[in-house]
Amino acid sequence: MQKVWITGASSGIGLACALRYAARGAQLVLTALPGGELDAAAGKCRAAGAAGIAALPYDFSESAGLPALCESAWNAFGGLDVVYCNAGISQRTLVEDTSDAMVRKIMEIDFFAPETIARTVLPRMLAQGGGHIAVTSSISGKFGFPLRSAYCSAKFAVYGFFETLQAEYYHRGIRVTIVCPGRVQTAISMSALDKGGKPHGQMDPGQAGGISPERAAKTIVRAIDRGRREVLVGAGELTMVYIKRFFPGLCARLVRRIQPQ
Repeated sequence: MQKVWITGASSGIGLACALRYAARGAQLVLTALPGGELDAAAGKCRAAGAAGIAALPYDFSESAGLPALCESAWNAFGGLDVVYCNAGISQRTLVEDTSDAMVRKIMEIDFFAPETIARTVLPRMLAQGGGHIAVTSSISGKFGFPLRSAYCSAKFAVYGFFETLQAEYYHRGIRVTIVCPGRVQTAISMSALDKGGKPHGQMDPGQAGGISPERAAKTIVRAIDRGRREVLVGAGELTMVYIKRFFPGLCARLVRRIQPQ
């Protein structure tokens, strides 16, 4: 019976992954912002067949309580086989409209929180003989994108840290999967920070036309099962990752032509 902790589990990719694990009879630790959505997600997972549910609400913009959160997650079912750091926040602002406070909030949620969780659970995983840590980066962790300066920065940082974690601990039984979604139909654009730090409150057209969270979750959970180092999640937009890899100059020109949204 797998013991799985998922952050950002109240909706979107996190909830869809939780439901897939629930259908297997896993014991689930679910973390998201405090509120009714997390309770509703726990109920859905229970109905889907989860052997146990521990709902641990948390605001990842607050770093001080992360060690205690990790302790609670680890102890909920006596250890963890999979930790999937999926919680995140985006933005929709030009660089000149991006405040220092916004940059720090995005970095706190998107980079420092998963980095702290990984460092905290790592010794426990090593002591139990291994474990799997997955993290949501983005294809925006591969190349810069308009209106996403802080978001891209955080996702680039995620990539560097978790790739290093993988290199250092692979031979000690630690597996790392870096998840790079493109366009998935989630609420991330709705809650993205707009000018003044307010929620964007709109579903981006590209987001609306993306793949479903359920399809994304099928790809992600399969990649974790297989111990894959990286998994790209999306449709045609993933082509940009390969353009950046093999034709970086062309990628830069294409990105400059993107209409910010």
